[in-house]
This record gives sequence, structure tokens and C-alpha cells, in this order.
Amino acid sequence: MVGLGLALLYGQLTRPMPPDTGWLFLGLLVAVLAMNTVLSGAQERHALRVLRAVAEGRLPSNPDNLRRALQEVRRIPGRCFWFTLQGWLGGALMLAVTYCPLADAHWTMAVRIGLVALSIGPLSAMLVYLLVVRRGRHAAERIAAQGLSPQEIIAALPSERLRLRRRLVMFTAVAVLSPSVFILDVSVSRSVSTFNQILETKDPLVQRAVVHRARQDTGWPLGLLAGMVVLLVVGTAYVAGTALAEPLRALSEDATRIAQGEVRTPRFIPAEDEVWAVSGAFTRMQAQLAQALVQLQRAGLQISSTTEQLVATSADQESGAGEQAISLNETRATTEELARSAQQIAVNAESVSAMAETTFGAAQSGQRSAAAFLAAMHRMKGDNQAIADAVVRLNKRVQQIGKVVEFINEIADKSDLLALNAELEGTKAGEPGRGFSLVAAEMRRLAENVLSSTLAIERLIDEIRDATQAAVMATEAGLKTTERGASLAAQVDQSLGLILELARQTSHAVRSISLATQQQQTGTDQLAAAMGDILRVTEENAEATQQMVAANTDLSALARDLKATVQRFRVAEKEG
Repeated sequence: MVGLGLALLYGQLTRPMPPDTGWLFLGLLVAVLAMNTVLSGAQERHALRVLRAVAEGRLPSNPDNLRRALQEVRRIPGRCFWFTLQGWLGGALMLAVTYCPLADAHWTMAVRIGLVALSIGPLSAMLVYLLVVRRGRHAAERIAAQGLSPQEIIAALPSERLRLRRRLVMFTAVAVLSPSVFILDVSVSRSVSTFNQILETKDPLVQRAVVHRARQDTGWPLGLLAGMVVLLVVGTAYVAGTALAEPLRALSEDATRIAQGEVRTPRFIPAEDEVWAVSGAFTRMQAQLAQALVQLQRAGLQISSTTEQLVATSADQESGAGEQAISLNETRATTEELARSAQQIAVNAESVSAMAETTFGAAQSGQRSAAAFLAAMHRMKGDNQAIADAVVRLNKRVQQIGKVVEFINEIADKSDLLALNAELEGTKAGEPGRGFSLVAAEMRRLAENVLSSTLAIERLIDEIRDATQAAVMATEAGLKTTERGASLAAQVDQSLGLILELARQTSHAVRSISLATQQQQTGTDQLAAAMGDILRVTEENAEATQQMVAANTDLSALARDLKATVQRFRVAEKEG
């Protein structure tokens, strides 16, 4: 209506109508407006036929029909723009063709009518486009609320050509040129009319009166024309700014909420051109971010649980290593005592040759000592077997720890990959996703630290495995030595039995005892050295176990840090 009033005022100022033709012009104008109204209604019904059918219940509201209705709503603003522009141009042409012959008006009147349509038509079409855009957005939101997800809407409404810059340039050009053309043409027309009136008379008083009357007649209409033009331009600019700011404001609210750690189910934010492309990309980023955060939270819980189990296992291993070291110390003391006993037996055996008359008593004493020695050797054999079993269990525990560390390493590697993907998606999103990119980079750094820690643990496990293997070999050597000692003890017992039975062969028995005692001393010394090696390896295993406990504690702390970082983001459930 503002554009129509502006056109009438503009035409009256530039080219007054012939006398007694006002009603004719008004009737033709009403006819043209009625025809445009009928045509616009028909076009709207045709353009929104699926939407109307769904709203009236003639079509089911399934996803296919809803997507078709969304596509119709997406296209309707552009069609309204072109129809409005065509209505102005076609209506002006019809009005000029019918009015000028019927009113016997000058041909310049038709030119003026066409100029009005060319000047006001684009601005009015832009205003109609912006108003229909806002109504179309509300309609699209209502359609989406019927059950379409944001991903389905994005697939149904792909980003078209980016035309925002072209629209802004066009609006600026029309907003600047229309007022300029109006004011310039009105000024020129009124000046030419005044100049012609001045030329028609030679009287200076009449000429001054003509100029004075022209000033009075032109001032307020020209001001009214300028005011109406400014009102139309400012109104169009306000509607355009509102249409552009609404989706950007919604995107800003969602981005602020994500930066504060609250990730909700993505929502549909209707927009056009570049803003719609940004809205679709932001919606996809929200969906991927929510999925990545859920996966990271699950991975953090698994890492935390695994590291706690690993710390508990390491603590048990450390306790077992300490007990093993205590047992080995006791066994070593027993072995050293046995070595001293063997030395004493050797001394006694040397004195037996000088005490032949006491052979029987010495033989009995030697038999008792040999029996005690044999029992000690059997105990030593059992202790060595227990040491071997403990070392085997230690080796199995080390292998279990290695499997747990490999599991942690796989989880950390997957966490690193997920963080890298999240960081790349945040970088693609630009400035809105910068905060998320920083969080993803920090999560990736934590995952890399976890990988470094697990590598260090694997190296420690390899060292423990090598040391345990050496302990197994040393224990087997100790068992063999113990068996030889037991064999020697049996020989001693047999020799002493012969001494008891053959007292007369004391010298021969003494030499046998001396030889057996020397062999026993050698075996005992070897056993003592082997026990020292086993004790040293066990102490190294205990130290390595302590280092592994410390490394597992650090890994547990890293898992807690990762869990705390991920828990900063709250992934909300889907809103009903």
C-alpha cells in the first residue's frame, strides 16, 4: 500500500492527469489490482499444493510429503519476489495501454507510469520477499516439528548458490537509486513546468508570482514523497536486518551453550543462502560432537576401570615380590649355615684318621650328621621348588600386565584418533568451533601422554620378563645342585653304614668320608652362590615392580584427568 500511494503521489507531481479522467484511472487501477490479487492467490495455491494437502488431511504427514512441503516453502519467497515484480511491470503496462487511449493522455503519461513501476517495483518486491521469508521460516519450523530430524531437513534442503552478497548489492542499489530518481525527476518536472509558465508571460510580477506559487505547491508534496520513500526503504531494511539476524542469533546461542559445556540434540534453524549453509554445517557439527563426546566418556570410564585394576594387580605383585625376597634371604642363610657345617665335617673327617680307636663312635656321629644333612637338602630342594613356582607365577603376572597395557594402548590410540577427528571438524567449522577445537587438541595431548606412559610400561615389562627368565634358569640350576647335594648325602649315609658294619676298615671309610665331604662343600658353595644370584634377581624384580606401580599410578591420574575433561561437556538427551 505504501508503494501504491508513493506511485500515485509521484505521478501527480510529475504529470497531472487530464481533467475528468480520475475516476477512469481509479477504476482501471482497481481492476489491475484485483487481477493481480487473483493471479497471486492462484500461484500461491499451486506453489503450496502439497503443504495445503497435508494441512487439510488429503495427504498423510509422512517424511516424503513433509520433505516436499519443506521444499515448497523454501521456494515460495523467490516466486513471490518475481511475481510481485512482474505484477508491477505488467500492471503498469496494462494501465498505460488502456488509460492513455481512453483518457486521450499524452504519450509521456505512459512513460511516467512505466517509470513508476521500474522505480518502485523492485523495492516493493524485496519487501514482499523478506516478509514471505519470515513467514516461510515459521511454516518450516512447524513442518519440522511433525517428525523430521535436522539431518533429514538438511538432506531435503541442500545449500544452493550463495546469493547473499548479490541480494545485499541489489537492495543497496535500489535503496539508493529509487529515492534519487524520484527526487530528481520530480524536481526536474516541476522546474520544467515552472519554466514553461514563466515563458508564457512577459510580466515580471506574474513571473515572480509563478515562481512563488511553484515553491509553495512543490514543498510539502516533495517532502511527503521523500518521507514515504524513506519509510519504505527503512522498513525494508529493518525487515531485512531482522531476517538476517534471527538465524545468526540462534546459532550464537547454540555456540555459546556448547562453549559452556552443554551439548544438546541439534535443532532446526531455518535460514537462506550462506546463513543456511552455516546453519546446516553447525547442525552436523553438533551431531558429530555429541557422538564423539559419548564415545570419549565411555572410553574414559573403560580406561579408568582398567587402570584401577592394573594398580591393584601391581600392588599385589609388589607384595608377592617382597615376600619372595624374605623367603630367599632365609634360604640363603640356611645355605650358608650348611656350608659352614660342611667345612666342619671336613675338619672332623681329617681327625678321624688319627682317632681310629674311636671310629665306631665317630661313625655314629657322622651317620647322624649325614641324616640331618640329607633332611636339610630335601628341605632346600622344596624351598628351591617353591622359588621356581613363585618365579613362574611372577612371569604369568607380567604377561597379564603386558596384555592390560596393550589394551590401554589400543584405547589411547582410538582416543587420539577420535580427538584428531573432532579437532579437524572444529577447524572446519571456523570460529564457532574454535573452542571445541582447543578442547579436542587437549584431549589429543592427553591421549598421546597415555601412549607414552604405556610405552614406558611395556619397556619395564620387557625388563621384568628378562629378569624373571634369568631367575627361572638360576632356580633350575639350584634344583640341580640340590639334587646333587642330596645324592652326596646319600653316599655319606651309605659310607657311614659301611663304617658301622666294617669297623676294621676305618681308614678306607675315613678317606671316603673325606672325599664325600669335600664334594659336599663344593656343592654347598655353588648352591650358596646360586642363592645369592636368585636373591639379587628377586630384588631387581621388586624394584621393577615398584616402578610399574608408580607408572600405573601416573596412568590412573591421566585417566582421571581425561575423564574430568570429558565430563565438562554435558550431552543432553533428546528433547521431547
